[in-house]
Amino acid sequence: MSKKTSRSRLAYILIAALLISTIFVTIQPFLPALEKNTPQPPPPPPPVEQVAVPTFNVDSAYLFLQKQVDFGPRVPNTAAHQKCAAWFSKEFKRHGLTVIEQPFKAIHYKGTTFNAVNIIAQYKPELPKRILLAAHWDSRFQADKDEKNQSKPIDGADDGASGVAVLLEIARTLATNPVNVGVDLVLFDVEDQGDDNGASETWCLGSQYWASNLHKPGYMPYTAVLLDMVGAKDAKFMKEGISMQVAPETVDKIWSLASTLGYGSYFDPSLRSGITDDHVFVAQGARIPMVDIISTPNEGEDPFGRHHHRHSDNMSVIDKNSLKAVGQTMTTYVYQTYNGVL
Repeated sequence: MSKKTSRSRLAYILIAALLISTIFVTIQPFLPALEKNTPQPPPPPPPVEQVAVPTFNVDSAYLFLQKQVDFGPRVPNTAAHQKCAAWFSKEFKRHGLTVIEQPFKAIHYKGTTFNAVNIIAQYKPELPKRILLAAHWDSRFQADKDEKNQSKPIDGADDGASGVAVLLEIARTLATNPVNVGVDLVLFDVEDQGDDNGASETWCLGSQYWASNLHKPGYMPYTAVLLDMVGAKDAKFMKEGISMQVAPETVDKIWSLASTLGYGSYFDPSLRSGITDDHVFVAQGARIPMVDIISTPNEGEDPFGRHHHRHSDNMSVIDKNSLKAVGQTMTTYVYQTYNGVL
């Protein structure tokens, strides 16, 4: 190798080293900024504290049901209706929930103006993740399916009081077994005053009003479930059609949970055609997918049972086993949702 060639290569190496050194000196002040702007992976979420699922006290729920019936038929514009509404608010507050009373005027299909009120009870209202559980609390103004006294109101032990009784017991359970999740218990008024031979809009006036006048702007719960007619003997809860359209995953979770808890004989996985109930108007008006747990044990003219809209819808039709099946399933649903199981 000649000295000339060796010197040339040495010169190239020195020039290259000088260039690299110059570039490093030039960009070195910017290196911390580049490192700062590099996106960092988010920290892992804190572990969820597991909370034991409490037992649903069906004897307490039964007493809540009996108390409602003792007021008399909860038909709007009656003293029984007013006294029962006041008791609901007092009872929820007694368990530490924040209560919003939502009064409104509802026009009955027969022309009467009803003085009505929806009652919203909030457990830990400051928490953003919320579970919505609902039921209607009024009872029908006439026993139109009965053979006697068709113009007189009914007790509505199952059709109205049973779903509310489960919610009242869940409120008591939350107070005695705290859990870090928000729960809204909504009692809809004027659900059961509609026209059997008329438009669906004559029913569920309370949920229609609430859906258009949410108690909190932009309200959107994590999950929503309606309870209706959940306390009668031989109750059967099928997968209702509208629920399967708007929230099929929630339906499947609840029915699977009920089966795991041993209540598969009550929660029938068979499909049932859609029903006009509060969940329809919540889904349409508020865009909140809501599941309807409602007993439809029969085929034909009396799908809701022989006591439906009859005077036989009294305490004699109530079965604690049905209340327990729904109450324990929904209690477990709330607590396991918090625990990250569902």
